[in-house]
Amino acid sequence: MPEAGLAEAFGVTEEARAKINLALHVTGQRADGYHLLDMLVTFTDCGDRLGFLPSQADAFTLSGRFGETLAGDGGTNLVLRARDLLREAFGALAYPVHIHLQKNLPVAAGIGGGSADAAAALRGLMRLWGMSLPVETLAGIALKLGADVPMCLESRPLIARGIGEEIQAVSDLPAFAMLLANPLKGVSTPEVFRRLAAKNNPALSLAPALAGSADWLDVIAAARNDLEPPARELMPEIAVISAMLRARGALLTRMSGSGATCFGIFASMAAAQDAAAALHDERPDWYFQATETVSGGK
Repeated sequence: MPEAGLAEAFGVTEEARAKINLALHVTGQRADGYHLLDMLVTFTDCGDRLGFLPSQADAFTLSGRFGETLAGDGGTNLVLRARDLLREAFGALAYPVHIHLQKNLPVAAGIGGGSADAAAALRGLMRLWGMSLPVETLAGIALKLGADVPMCLESRPLIARGIGEEIQAVSDLPAFAMLLANPLKGVSTPEVFRRLAAKNNPALSLAPALAGSADWLDVIAAARNDLEPPARELMPEIAVISAMLRARGALLTRMSGSGATCFGIFASMAAAQDAAAALHDERPDWYFQATETVSGGK
């Protein structure tokens, strides 16, 4: 299937934007093992794409740079789990559908790819089937799919707390020119959390920014990703990537989520694109993507 023809081939399409943790503070751990987090999250213009089409029988196909990575995991793919949970809610009116996933984002990269795909599946299937659910019901389905899925349903700047289910929109967060970088090596999220030195760290505080009295870059720089130090222990390439981004002019660099994707914020899209081209020439076996994040008012 031609990549450019997704919109033409499928009647309904949805963007699955990459989720970027501008900050991630681990503030505690529940009795059931889930970690309590404070996160400042935004989303990028780049991401996966999903297409939906009525079909005689359910079908799921893949394309894109990282499509082959997901081949054979049909029993666990979050897109199919989202379809099945939504069908349980809608019943017989949820007719068979062909879902196509154009997988443009690296898998297990700390940028919410699978969760964004699941959220896009929920949005797209409701459009295709012409049905909707109460906000609370849809939020419950999203949380069953994973702690990041409620955030990805929003796909706009937000603060998330708890295990990710307590969401507050951040309407004044600006768009950023950004470069995403990943060494295309996996880092184990459970192992990152296991190596975390402290699990009761100070909470995220954005009061000056939310009051409109601070520069957002300064506010983000004053925050942190508590998972970055243990992730760097597991994968030295994370430190290398951060240094490469800074050397190419990034105003701020940080790891997203549990890694291994890092981001650099640049002064302009032209600067981000120039850095992406230079770093791709330097390491063509790694992933570099210049993009822009969505603004809070979008």
